[in-house]
Amino acid sequence: MSGINNRYISNLTRDTYALVLAGGRGSRLYELTNWRAKPALYFGGKFRIIDFPLSNCINSGIRNVGVLTQYKSHSLIRHLVRGWGHFKKELGESIEVLPASQRFSEDWYQGTADAVYQNIDIIRDELPKYVMILSGDHIYQMDYGPMLAKHVESGAQMTVSCISVPIEQARNAFGVISVDDNNQVTDFKEKPENPTPLKSEPDYCLASMGNYVFDTEFLFEQLEKDSQNEDSDHDFGKDIIPSIIDNYKVFAFDFRASAKNDAYWRDVGTLDSYWDANMELVAPIPELNLYDKNWPIWTYQEQLPPAKFVWEQDDRRGEALNSVVSGGCIISGATLRRTICFSNVRVKSYSVMEETVALPGVEVGQRCHIKKAILDRGCQIPDNMKIGVNHDEDRARGFRVSPGGVVLVTREMLQAL
Repeated sequence: MSGINNRYISNLTRDTYALVLAGGRGSRLYELTNWRAKPALYFGGKFRIIDFPLSNCINSGIRNVGVLTQYKSHSLIRHLVRGWGHFKKELGESIEVLPASQRFSEDWYQGTADAVYQNIDIIRDELPKYVMILSGDHIYQMDYGPMLAKHVESGAQMTVSCISVPIEQARNAFGVISVDDNNQVTDFKEKPENPTPLKSEPDYCLASMGNYVFDTEFLFEQLEKDSQNEDSDHDFGKDIIPSIIDNYKVFAFDFRASAKNDAYWRDVGTLDSYWDANMELVAPIPELNLYDKNWPIWTYQEQLPPAKFVWEQDDRRGEALNSVVSGGCIISGATLRRTICFSNVRVKSYSVMEETVALPGVEVGQRCHIKKAILDRGCQIPDNMKIGVNHDEDRARGFRVSPGGVVLVTREMLQAL
């Protein structure tokens, strides 16, 4: 990018206020989000999904952030207070929780655009030149600085971050963008049945990542106009973007190109995609590098003793192969293969867990065999239980089996047995 330097970008990030949209339920995750918003969902052994966009902000130099919450937000707010509440407003930095509070109407947040509109006075008090709207429910590592710089350099009034994805993956799932040779947006369709393919890659399309940069006054004007449209769903993808692309400068920022073909981005909105993304982390060299000291993912985690593996007998050996095991775990005479254990997981003797995501506080009894499963927080698996071995038996017990063969088990399901 001509004329772009680190000091220029740092000045831009200081003039930017970020809003993370974190109020969504994530209904395609079914019982996994019955008691928590999707951004509060655990990921990767010790993190929550919300940690990724927040860490991207901090690592990019954006230190003024608001988190918009709504659906079952208690665990999310508790995590934000414990893990992200240490910023000092006096030093020009803050991460604030902005719950739905009916500031401009008697309704709760009606859509993504309405969520921002109902906090327009708070944004105005921050006096930013630019407002960045970020999705709070995707897993990725992204430096927002180059996107801000490109937004200013292009003269855009809005910039949409995008990434190329297979058409089958985008169908009915993502907003799909068409651009001209200068990357100006010419068309935007929200979750189309037949996404428009890329000319250079007919099996791929350009999908919106749900991340936007606006000139602040332009954003205010469009939100005010949209708020008075009774036919609007008050959503950025459905309403705001389609209404402005013909008359204003809306540009696309290609995340993959900016990351030099090393871009990692996952929408973990289904049980299968959530399980897939976690399983990618057990590879010897995973695509998502959680060990990058130059781009740390920050979080809150209670102080716990180290993970412990006990017993070394021929038929009773505590071991973890190609697995991720967090603090407080005790693997007692059991075997883990391609498994992720969050904090305080206990697995007892003679049990085998394969390709399983065990959330905090899971306890697995003796002689269990668990395969390709997601065990929700606090599940207590009784002795001798088999999960993921026979899907007919899984369904008969009331467990949920995904289209990809992932078995979801929650405490409520186990209590109903």
